[in-house]
Amino acid sequence: MGYNAVFVVLPRGTAEHVMNVAKEAGAQGGTILLARGTGAQEAKTFLGLTVDIAKEVLFVLIDEKDTERILKAIVEAGHLEKPGTGIAFVMSVDKTVGLITRDSIKPVNE
Repeated sequence: MGYNAVFVVLPRGTAEHVMNVAKEAGAQGGTILLARGTGAQEAKTFLGLTVDIAKEVLFVLIDEKDTERILKAIVEAGHLEKPGTGIAFVMSVDKTVGLITRDSIKPVNE
């Protein structure tokens, strides 16, 4: 079984909603990191200095067969088709260590 990592850079305060939508589409979970940065659409200056914009980075590890469905849900939930709303990209994952999946969890009564 192969995996892909989906990275999504979003405005602060929106990643939890996007993660919930990704879970509804089949993702098992994800991680939200706080970040700062600017894009070409958002670069603002004050006294000649660029002001950092608060961001959240959503990281989701998914089964490669589910990539298109989950990515589509993420794009729609984050309105990523609109300029300046965020970006998403997918990277192939060669190896994982310590990954617990739904299939690997045994019921308590076994």
